[in-house]
Amino acid sequence: MAESWSGLDTSEPDFRPLVVIELAKGTKKETVEWFTERIVDKKSNGGAQLLIKPLVTENGDETIYLVGASHLRLLLGAETVGLVKECNDSSMRTFTYSSRKTFKDFADDNHNFLTVAECQYIIKHELENLRAKDEKMIPGYPQAKLYPGKSIVRRLLTSGVLVQIFPLHDREELKKLRYTWYGRVRVGYQPLDEIRCYFGETIALYFGFLEYFTFALVPMAVIGIPYYVFAWEDYDKYVMFATFNLLWSTAILEVWKRICAVMTYHWGTLLMKRQFEEPRPGFHGALGINPVTGREEPVYSSIKRQLRIYLVSLPFVCLCLYFSLYVMMIYFGLEEWALDYHQENDSHFSSMMLFVPSIIYAVVIEVMNRIYRYAAEFLTSWENHRLESSYQNHLILKVLVFNFLNCFASLFYIAFVLFDMKLLRQSLATLLITSQILNQFAESLLPYWLQKRQKKKMKQRMCTLKTDTDLPLVEQVNLEREMGTYSGTFDDYLELFLQFGYVSLFSCVYPLAAVFAVLNNITEIYSDALKMCRVYKRPFAEPTANIGVWQLAFETMSVISVVTNCILIGMSPQVNALFPDSKTDLILTVALVEHLLLAIKFIMAFVIPDKPRDIQIKLAKLEFESLEALKQQ
Repeated sequence: MAESWSGLDTSEPDFRPLVVIELAKGTKKETVEWFTERIVDKKSNGGAQLLIKPLVTENGDETIYLVGASHLRLLLGAETVGLVKECNDSSMRTFTYSSRKTFKDFADDNHNFLTVAECQYIIKHELENLRAKDEKMIPGYPQAKLYPGKSIVRRLLTSGVLVQIFPLHDREELKKLRYTWYGRVRVGYQPLDEIRCYFGETIALYFGFLEYFTFALVPMAVIGIPYYVFAWEDYDKYVMFATFNLLWSTAILEVWKRICAVMTYHWGTLLMKRQFEEPRPGFHGALGINPVTGREEPVYSSIKRQLRIYLVSLPFVCLCLYFSLYVMMIYFGLEEWALDYHQENDSHFSSMMLFVPSIIYAVVIEVMNRIYRYAAEFLTSWENHRLESSYQNHLILKVLVFNFLNCFASLFYIAFVLFDMKLLRQSLATLLITSQILNQFAESLLPYWLQKRQKKKMKQRMCTLKTDTDLPLVEQVNLEREMGTYSGTFDDYLELFLQFGYVSLFSCVYPLAAVFAVLNNITEIYSDALKMCRVYKRPFAEPTANIGVWQLAFETMSVISVVTNCILIGMSPQVNALFPDSKTDLILTVALVEHLLLAIKFIMAFVIPDKPRDIQIKLAKLEFESLEALKQQ
């Protein structure tokens, strides 16, 4: 590989901008020169061997730089990051430059062999792996310390010299994607392969899961409509619906694993080797030696981190949970007041007032969820986790625990303390519908409206700009750098997780929950597509083989739904009539059925393979060939 870098020319006559780097205004000249020199310098000298070009802004400042790479440089980078591509024999293999001719659709003049998302991912990887050599500080900023092996980009970000790095949109490709994705109203599948090529596997996998979950909700919705129409007040009949709910919630998650494996195999990410994780940009501590890499980097005591988690974060989360329960009791006080008001007046207005407490409570829940999210992010960052994966896992745990209690505690209280199925149905319907409306407005409609205003102002500014640089490109870069940054799929998966809870936990008392979920998800597909293409900056592609910790979260929710539905079945008059003399026998029978259903659930998870047979064979064949190759070496 070293010979390839030194002997090959990675220059490019036609510069193609792929990534934008924005430096802070007033960045010192020596800093800019040093940083850009490291970007274009050869790999053998510790550089990234990329192409960079300044872009003149409205004020004539050179704080924005466009980064690209030659076709050859991208191919060598594809080998470095371990991209997996399809071969001529239809197998999937890790790309190597020396065996490039064996890969499907490869040609020396075919610049579309790598997707744009892959090219931008390679550039991001190379920029993040620019490391300090002998420098003790960033030139011009003595307070920004460096040490051998430290990521230069991460230090520039934490010191405020580097404002942001983001991938540039391809206007023509984006226009095509928008038309096939949401430009026309039609019934059909999403163009997941095109989404993956443009935004990467993580985004494509989310939309694939959203589409799959929507289709999986259709049987529940189809059964729920006649059930709602013909058995509205007959709670005896919800036994059958709850039983179907149990089987449904288990089956859809197991089937998804297989579908996910098929998609990620053909995308190549199922075979990609996991990259060694670098410390988070926000991670800090005294300098020490990493025993794995041997490099000097910040070290922070795990005991101090655990103390912060258990003595500060955990009590804070418990306090928030207590406050959530306190707000819930206020809501029940409002419900009691609305019921008394209706009984005293018995008018059309008083009937409408019965829904007001639930609507107010639903709005309060959404506000509390969002405020808590900021607090959870601050606390998790303060805990000073070394790796991004550890940070994300702790953040997800905090947010899921609070959101679960905040959204579902009132429903559990109504169902198993008040035993009021009519109020449970009303509260479930109000919480579900209100939360869906608020999420659609807050996540898509409001940001889109704000972005339209920003775009209009930007175009007016560009009309007065005089520059030798290509005006459409200047306009595009200035518009995109002002866009909001997409924070990832966290909030999108969280919304689906809560929706899954509403449907699987208590939908047997409100069968239309699945119907509203399907309608919401159909609009969600279009609004999220609009959000990705028009509202936010283009995110960097992130290769992934599955939906990660969210699979475990959904499976945990399905286990809770088994317990919840078994108790609801046991509370039904129909089942109670079978045990007129002994409540103990009823409880024992319900517990036995619940254990049997959980056993069936885990047996189904064990029996149904996570990967289809043909994918298993292909993976085993690749492993066998790798072992044989090692033996020959």
